[in-house]
Amino acid sequence: MPSYPGRLAHQTPAWVETGATYHIRISVDLGQTLPLTDPKIGSALLDSVRFYHERCRWNCRLFLLMPDHLHALLTFPYDKDMGTIIAAWKGYQAKHLGIHWQGNYFDHRIRRRDELEEKAAYLRLNPVRKNLCTHDEVWPWMLECAPENPSGGRVPP
Repeated sequence: MPSYPGRLAHQTPAWVETGATYHIRISVDLGQTLPLTDPKIGSALLDSVRFYHERCRWNCRLFLLMPDHLHALLTFPYDKDMGTIIAAWKGYQAKHLGIHWQGNYFDHRIRRRDELEEKAAYLRLNPVRKNLCTHDEVWPWMLECAPENPSGGRVPP
């Protein structure tokens, strides 16, 4: 049987420049009964994303909810640990919304501006690929924040 390496820590190495953006994917546990796209849950999740963004706990480029997982393109403050911020956010949602998250999450550092744009375009189409909507513009469970749109909401591509 092949031996696989252990999971990498979610700590940002010292050599990574400040302001790096990460693709984050967080999945719900099998025990989760309501989808993340349930209107009550989805609205509360996006409100909390906006809350974190406005209080500079993270800088949200894109946050997209799917029924059983979410995707985010986030930048974290240089003096804060990504794992600690994600854990606090997940813990709050678990306590207040009853969401059962999987214990871990996926993260990938975006290395180039063109990679960021490609990843954002790819993520916007996730609901279309899963036949949840016909066009990415009509998916209600997505939040995009940008300097020209600091409080979040849909930003034209």
